[in-house]
Amino acid sequence: MHSVLMDADTGIDDALALVYLLSRPEVRLQAITCTAGNVGARQVALNNLALLELCGRQGVEVAIGAEVPLEIPLVTTEETHGPQGIGYAELPPPAQQVSARHAVDVWVEEVRAHPGEITGLITGPLTNFALALRRDPELPRLLKGLVIMGGSFNYQGNTTPTAEWNVSVDPHAAKEVFDAYRGLPEDKLPLVCSLESTERIEMRPEHLRLLAESAGAAGPELVLPEQPAGLRSASSNRLVACLSDAIRFYMEFHRQYDQGYVAHMHDAFAACAAVGRTRFSSRLATVDVETQSPLLVGTTVADFRGLWGLPPNARIVSGNDPEHCFDELISSVGALARRDGGG
Repeated sequence: MHSVLMDADTGIDDALALVYLLSRPEVRLQAITCTAGNVGARQVALNNLALLELCGRQGVEVAIGAEVPLEIPLVTTEETHGPQGIGYAELPPPAQQVSARHAVDVWVEEVRAHPGEITGLITGPLTNFALALRRDPELPRLLKGLVIMGGSFNYQGNTTPTAEWNVSVDPHAAKEVFDAYRGLPEDKLPLVCSLESTERIEMRPEHLRLLAESAGAAGPELVLPEQPAGLRSASSNRLVACLSDAIRFYMEFHRQYDQGYVAHMHDAFAACAAVGRTRFSSRLATVDVETQSPLLVGTTVADFRGLWGLPPNARIVSGNDPEHCFDELISSVGALARRDGGG
């Protein structure tokens, strides 16, 4: 059994990551903590609650955390993820309420209550976890492991020429997190799924068609570049329709920026890696984050060769298998959609 505490800024690729975790019978979702990033933290919470209900899952705690970064103003990205953060998808208001606990309390109290059992999965800015580390610096030793989607190393950023989105939203938080892991045993170091690996997880129209087939949906799910922008899914399977409408928006965004009619599923790869269901390799590195330079703020720098003379504080994914990852996502999410996503 994998116990996962997910911290997200949901987000289209966060949404697929969450649905994937819900599709795995061996995964216990300990809680979902919400941070501002792709959209505001309260909208993130509504997205998570609505997705839980769509997938037939009640009783998973959803807690709101930081609504602004540690030191800089919040920047959100509705142009990438849509006004509500889930593209063209529209979900009914959830019945379940947001938790009375703050996200930082959830991190500290859950990890303390289950030492060595919980894997943290952070698919948004690192603000909540940085605040939790301020409260309890022992969290890195008490977690079973930590998986972070963020950063780019010797690779073009997707927000500035050198900075990846999650880190750029709150670079000070990212710096605090990496600093907290310096000198820990190798098996406790965070696994970092950075852009050079996650941009290889390119979802294409055929993946959505295969997902609908895996779900047993009545007709083919056709999300195609020649179709009008904003077309909505006609699938009778609610989960397929939701994911299709969200991902179509994401594909249109990527096309607008000359990346092709694809969608980079950064967070879905991180989720698969967190529960050991996709192949990857990693390299030890010492990571630091630039927080001062106006030109380079949010840049993640990795020392793979020990030039700084400092101990490693991260394991950076150095290779992965996109085809294997999509096989896993499609078969597992498809099975969930067959069970719980029908009309």
